[in-house]
Amino acid sequence: MFLIYPDVPVVYCADKNTPWSYAWVGFNGLGVNTVLNQCGFSKSQLILPVPDTDDYLKCFDELFSHASLSFSNRLYRQSLLLRLMAVLIDYHTHTLLDGSQPKSTFGSNTYVDMAIDYINEMYMQDITVTDIADRIGISRAHLNSAFQKELNISIQRFLIDFRMHKAANLLVSTTMSIKEIAGHVGYSDQLVFSKAFKKKFGMSPKNYRAYKEELELRDKRPGDII
Repeated sequence: MFLIYPDVPVVYCADKNTPWSYAWVGFNGLGVNTVLNQCGFSKSQLILPVPDTDDYLKCFDELFSHASLSFSNRLYRQSLLLRLMAVLIDYHTHTLLDGSQPKSTFGSNTYVDMAIDYINEMYMQDITVTDIADRIGISRAHLNSAFQKELNISIQRFLIDFRMHKAANLLVSTTMSIKEIAGHVGYSDQLVFSKAFKKKFGMSPKNYRAYKEELELRDKRPGDII
């Protein structure tokens, strides 16, 4: 079985004398990277051995049998895709590529990846660190420990920094008001947002926007002719 990441050119072909047939399915969504990692896939590991194809082919056959557009078929396809992933994960957790047993099904890096996926999807909502930990299914302290280990930063600081960088980009690339931007990155209180922004960048959102606009104008001015 092989994986093709989005927007990555790939060239492949079958043997002329003994060609293979293949089936494919496209998917995305929250937690995809974590699921793929658990399957054994990575940017450097795009092909996985499949010693017994029966279970995989059954999943694909059932996927194709629910191809027509209906809400029930959509749910069927989602469940079958999850079953396909579960079969891959089950094989990977029992036998790694080198024949050894996996050290841990869920390491701290997995929790960090899941948290980042969730933050990326939900940062515009009023989510908290507790919400993130509850979504993943571990304690807040355990999640914070994972971030400290993997990124040398607290989960709270990561969440704030993520939102501040999104806000900074909106200040430069849009004409949205400060209040609108605050709401867009998960802050219902503009004052709380402005304080967090100033702590991160050393200036208020209003001054940051003016500073960036001045820099852009300066770059566009013609140079002095000597």
